[in-house]
Amino acid sequence: MTVGAAAAQWPRRGGRPRPDLEALTGLRSGKPHYYPEWRESAQRLHRVIQALDGISAALVRTTEGSEALVRAVVEAAADHLAAEWVVFALVQGALPESRPRHLVRGPDGAEWPVAKSVPRQVWQHVEHLRAGVEDDHHDAATRRRHLHVPIRLDGQVVGGFVAWTPAEREIDDTDQSVLRILAGQTAAALQNCALLDHTARQSSDLKARHDELLHTQAALGAARQREVLDDERHRIARELHDSVTQYALSAGMHIELVRSEITDKRLRTQLDTAKDLTRRAVEQLRSAIYALNDEHADGEDLPSMLRRLSEVHMPDELRVEVRIGGKPVALPADCEQSLFRIAGEALFNTAVHGEASRAVVRLAYAAQLVRLTVSDDGQGRPEEVRRSLRAASATPSGEHRGLVNMNARAKELGGSLTFRRARLGGLQVQVEIPVPGAAA
Repeated sequence: MTVGAAAAQWPRRGGRPRPDLEALTGLRSGKPHYYPEWRESAQRLHRVIQALDGISAALVRTTEGSEALVRAVVEAAADHLAAEWVVFALVQGALPESRPRHLVRGPDGAEWPVAKSVPRQVWQHVEHLRAGVEDDHHDAATRRRHLHVPIRLDGQVVGGFVAWTPAEREIDDTDQSVLRILAGQTAAALQNCALLDHTARQSSDLKARHDELLHTQAALGAARQREVLDDERHRIARELHDSVTQYALSAGMHIELVRSEITDKRLRTQLDTAKDLTRRAVEQLRSAIYALNDEHADGEDLPSMLRRLSEVHMPDELRVEVRIGGKPVALPADCEQSLFRIAGEALFNTAVHGEASRAVVRLAYAAQLVRLTVSDDGQGRPEEVRRSLRAASATPSGEHRGLVNMNARAKELGGSLTFRRARLGGLQVQVEIPVPGAAA
């Protein structure tokens, strides 16, 4: 059935078809020669839908930045018009954060970044757009294949599009409407890009300030912790000086008084031993008090702490030598303190129990481990020390707690504690720990 036949079956009002048919078909008559017009309208509508779809796909590039957005909208304009040349440019001073400031797309679909290689007529339009000129002043024949569309933001011209189509592609009112929609949405999208960039910079600045605040807070917390530890350390030093040291000195004085009144050689020998042990205990207490009051203890590296230990905190009868091997590796503060305490305990045992006159402290750095050894020429025997450590570990008591503490510190650091015969003739204490963070 033809359109005319179908129209003849609709009820009439005053001899004319009902307007419903006109609204549905866009035609005022059912005559056959109106069908090409309807088909052209349908094709135009299909082209508009495709153009709007391309515009939507281009505008979603806003989050990728202004550069990706500009390239996408120029590509969308070129695809819709099948254009040979498309020019995009922003007015000088407008949207200063947007990049690029201009873009020329040639017949081959590629960008033409060099001005001298672009045809003079095309480059003149770029300069006009930069200057804010929006009226092209072209004749009607030129406008059929040449289009100017200004980009406006808040009522002001901030840029524009210029396009040239091939001879077989004329520009109609639909094309101008599509390009005006594209220009308006491009202006809003470029402004959104600038806002997103500003927000990203603010976010980055806030993150940097937040990180700086956390760093400052951690530094203040560490300073407060050091202050509390220093106060507690000084308090313990005062208590040791005013109580324990005085008691030890009093014990030594009483031993000396009793010794002067005893004639038995065996008892005098035992009292001499007790007096010597008391004197050594007082020396160790004074060394501990000095270490607790030493303001320079914090911030030192392990080699410096070992040298200070050998020079200040050891009895005069014991000559201590410190040797450092390898390239020093930065260790955590708690790790260095544990190694320092192990060395101090080993030297104390060397001086008090080993009756040594010489000790050598070696600290060797390697890529994956740190080795600390304390060797002496005393009377210590490795098998006896190992036996004492096993006994003290199996049955906790007040004896040999120094050995137990040394072993515990070594294990806490992921290392091991061993005892063997030293080349000096006495005992060698060795601790090996892995360097924190080193590759296996």
